[in-house]
Amino acid sequence: MEQTLTLVRWRRYGKDRLYVRDGQDQQLGWHDLLTGHTMLNPGARALEVERAVAHWRSQHGFPSLGDQQQVPQPVQPRPAPARSTPPSPPGEDLAQRRAGAAAREQADAERRAAPVRTLVARVLGVHTDERAWRIGAKGEEKVAAELQKLIASDPRWCVLHAVPVGNRGSDIDHVVVGPGGVFTLNAKHHPDATIWVGGDSLRVNGRPYPYVRNSRHEAARAARLLSAACGMPVPVQGLVVPVGAAKLTIRDQPRDVTVVPRSQVARWLRALPERLSPQAAQLVYEKARDSRTWTSRSG
Repeated sequence: MEQTLTLVRWRRYGKDRLYVRDGQDQQLGWHDLLTGHTMLNPGARALEVERAVAHWRSQHGFPSLGDQQQVPQPVQPRPAPARSTPPSPPGEDLAQRRAGAAAREQADAERRAAPVRTLVARVLGVHTDERAWRIGAKGEEKVAAELQKLIASDPRWCVLHAVPVGNRGSDIDHVVVGPGGVFTLNAKHHPDATIWVGGDSLRVNGRPYPYVRNSRHEAARAARLLSAACGMPVPVQGLVVPVGAAKLTIRDQPRDVTVVPRSQVARWLRALPERLSPQAAQLVYEKARDSRTWTSRSG
């Protein structure tokens, strides 16, 4: 059974392309409307993409590619230099991870370890570790839904969710790559809370939280790892994204971290000036989606 594909046209810098995404909003590849050439990401099914592109062309007045249509080929990685040791096994494709995956796993583990206590705590409204992880996962899912709006309006943007870093169970809620740069997003779900921000100080209901410091560290670590993987400097900016707060007051933004509420994050990213060329953005995204990038000793 074929899945429903979404095709978004992008015209800029003398290019005219169709970007193809699947039902989970994962990019499958793109079709050049000027040359008729199609490029596929690894794992995409050529025939399915070809049919969707042909239907779009017929519906929008483009001539049929006919018998001369080139069968789309997956993007081939550059050959690795000769080495004396066997190559590393392929890493996990992080583009397949769902928002909140790591937090959900932690919540499930807590629930399995103490099912009765978890049930009683939910009934009584007691705050537990299971609840914290569950609420956190919901916050990440809400931010992911907002980022989906960004991708729908501009397919040059790409997003990864629940990116595992290192070998101690750390993860980055969202990594965003696009024309405006590279960003690590830290979703913070505090339903009905009052949040106050003054520079590096962030308080939730009057209590200080180290979100700004943590976001700064997370972005710096991501910059080191991505720069090493790409072979070029990759600046990364950290964002703290409050979710569900009843009131958010930002007196002063932190020095090199930005606090952006969930409802405004897509608009904020879309309004940024262009800092990355399409080629650079594609390179960074391809490296970012490879799990091996995030377990490098460079971080």
